[in-house]
Amino acid sequence: MAPQHTYRVIVRGKWDGLTPRSRAGLLAEVDDHGLAQHRFTPDGSLVYDRALHSFSYRFVIVSDAADGEEMAAALAEDKAERALKAAGLGWRELRSTATDMDTMKINRKSR
Repeated sequence: MAPQHTYRVIVRGKWDGLTPRSRAGLLAEVDDHGLAQHRFTPDGSLVYDRALHSFSYRFVIVSDAADGEEMAAALAEDKAERALKAAGLGWRELRSTATDMDTMKINRKSR
C-alpha cells in the first residue's frame, strides 16, 4: 500500500444560473457560510457572500502520495461538483489549489 498524504484543497468557482429560489436559499444561509465558519474538512466547507458572485470550498483530502497534489485537487473538485449538484446549485469556472501538508515546510522564528 502506498503512503498516504493529507492535502488541504481550496476549490473556487463562480455561481451560474441560480434560480430565484436557489438565490433566496443561499441568502437565507449566508451568515452560516462566512469566513468565520471556513474550515478544512473531509466533506468540505462552503463559503460565499451576499453578492452571490463566487464561492469557495475547503477540503481535507487523504490520498496516495504518489498521486500528488493534482489528484487531490481533482478529488476535491469532484466532491464540490457533487455537493453543488445535490443542492441544485449552478456553477462555472471551478479551479483549485492543493497543499501537501505532509511535505509542507514550517519556518520557525529563531530567538
